[in-house]
Amino acid sequence: MTRAIVLHRAGGAPFSTSFHKAAFGENDPFAQQREIAWSGADSMVVGRIDFVGELDVQSFPHIETIVVVEGELTLEVAGGTSLVLGPQGGAVIGAGTALRVKAQSPAQFVFCAAASKGPALPGLFPLRVDADFKPSSSLPAEVLLGSAPQCRSDNVFTDEGMEYRAGTWDSTPYHRIIRPHRQNEFMQLLAGGVRFASPDGSVLSLSAGDALFVPQGAAIGWESSDRVAKFYVTQNVQALIERA
Repeated sequence: MTRAIVLHRAGGAPFSTSFHKAAFGENDPFAQQREIAWSGADSMVVGRIDFVGELDVQSFPHIETIVVVEGELTLEVAGGTSLVLGPQGGAVIGAGTALRVKAQSPAQFVFCAAASKGPALPGLFPLRVDADFKPSSSLPAEVLLGSAPQCRSDNVFTDEGMEYRAGTWDSTPYHRIIRPHRQNEFMQLLAGGVRFASPDGSVLSLSAGDALFVPQGAAIGWESSDRVAKFYVTQNVQALIERA
């Protein structure tokens, strides 16, 4: 089973992920720029995009969460919201959104996109570092190697049809056993560092500014020694299968 997939390393640090150029569907507005690192049968893809110039989209064809890692990107909704995203700036683009994308100089962003199979939820949904955090569930005692953490989250976008959720999360330090990941999860680390352990004994260490994706079922552990904050996208594949 594929383990954690690194999508970006802050500061230009090297990593070994393979990307391939491909469009996400027939009407992908980023068809020429999209580089995919992982795709699933559950209609989700993750990767990166290098973009410069202007792009007008009449109706965005899918759900896409983006986080800028280099440069600056402007997103403008027709007659509405305008967002200027620099490094560590993120947003969810809802399916059906009329949108202009602009970058005066080269910008790179990582993405987690999914098909939209239910009613469209158009609009721009900013991801906030200074989120409106609320207490969220901790982890079951049987998977913890130490005390239970205090976790908080601020979910800003939900598409029930695709089991797709996005927002900001943080937690006090904790150590968790290696176990199959319960859902597809994209993460952009905003603060702190995490050591992701694998069954073969290897450890992947990531810190603020790094982005990764963990497919549902991938066996990994978690160990953090300080507060960790992240943007997230999650998707429960099993719930999609059961509903199909």
